Amino acid sequence: MAYRIVIIGTGNVAWHLASALEDAGHTVTEIYGRDIQKATKLTGKLYTTEPVDSLDFSESEAEIFILAVSDDAVTEVADAVILPEESILVHTSGTLPIDVLGYSSATYTGIFYPLQTFTKGRELDFRDVPILLEADDPGVLAKLKKLAKSLSDLVYVIRSKDRKALHVAAVFASNFSNHMLRLSEEIMSRQGLDFEMLKPLIIETISKSLELGAKKAQTGPAKREDFETMEEHYRFLNYNEQVAEIYRLISQDIIDSH
Repeated sequence: MAYRIVIIGTGNVAWHLASALEDAGHTVTEIYGRDIQKATKLTGKLYTTEPVDSLDFSESEAEIFILAVSDDAVTEVADAVILPEESILVHTSGTLPIDVLGYSSATYTGIFYPLQTFTKGRELDFRDVPILLEADDPGVLAKLKKLAKSLSDLVYVIRSKDRKALHVAAVFASNFSNHMLRLSEEIMSRQGLDFEMLKPLIIETISKSLELGAKKAQTGPAKREDFETMEEHYRFLNYNEQVAEIYRLISQDIIDSH
């Protein structure tokens, strides 16, 4: 079943979701952006989508309205948007509960959270993106399931409390891991070394962790309690006290965990 959908937002999630929805046979009728130029740029890669800078959708033919804005803007935008009767309003946040949409003009509300890291211009296969759903109304949940399954092979119904825990875990797995890679890049660059040398190690580390489980795959000086090496590393990092402290705290947590 194909749906008529409005996307409210022009960021990374909106950029990927708009194309995925259209590729799956749905019609993205409008895309809202506070900056009409951003909305226009996004609709330029779609077929029949209109860019708009008004939150009055009272005359829209869409059935589902997707709030793809930053977490701190969800409540404000949800309260301001004007929707037609029988409309479904969902947000795409990993942390916000469903009730932040409770004061909106939507007849029904829900959550449509794609669990992935998105960057504009970087293509990905939405079939491999887990989509987490929540809705209080069984009929609405059924519609969101149909929509999600048209995009992805990985669809889950998750309550807000569990979704928050999952999002925290995702921050450790994705955002924090990426930050560690950035620190590694900086250390190599500071020493005049090529970061390419570390890429086979990074690939093997992630592959082994996913295959064996992270705890079993753990190696390194902290795991084997090589305090002499850790002290050498700590002294080397003294040029940046904050990075040195990160090294100390994580090393101690590895020791405590094993």
